[in-house]
Amino acid sequence: MDIQLRPARLSDLELIDYWDHKPHVLEAIGEDEYEYDDWMEKQLKNPSDYVWLYIAELDGRPIGLIQIVDPANEETHYWGEIDEGYRAMDIWIGEEDDLGKGYGSKMMKLALEKCFEEDNVNAVLVDPLLENKKAHNFYIKNGFEFLRNQEFEDDECAVFIYNRNLNKPDQN
Repeated sequence: MDIQLRPARLSDLELIDYWDHKPHVLEAIGEDEYEYDDWMEKQLKNPSDYVWLYIAELDGRPIGLIQIVDPANEETHYWGEIDEGYRAMDIWIGEEDDLGKGYGSKMMKLALEKCFEEDNVNAVLVDPLLENKKAHNFYIKNGFEFLRNQEFEDDECAVFIYNRNLNKPDQN
């Protein structure tokens, strides 16, 4: 299995938008139906210095999206006041047929490597919805530890942390 990450491009927007309509993606983000948000388009047209979008490709075929942010400096301040030295991440696989095959774990490994390319990054945060137990199990399997429950905007989330020097992903 050869999965690679490449920077997302504006030409990926149609595919990302298609994935965002998929029932399993809507379930993971807590939406009953897709509501267009031009944030992704704006980001791809005018990239932030604090947000990085990557397309995961399996043997050259796009299979998912990873968003990595510097939560202390990104423009929306979604994470509130937070110290330097963190990255926050969202990860999803676009097609249902690609779920449960280990692709997400490989994507996570590559994304963590990207996060820790900078020496000043000590930990990575994720914030799946409180009721998204599949995501909780996925993150735990990949070396994250539960940190706290937290409300973000109108969503109740479980925050998990991966510490550079403490956590090791499950090798199974």
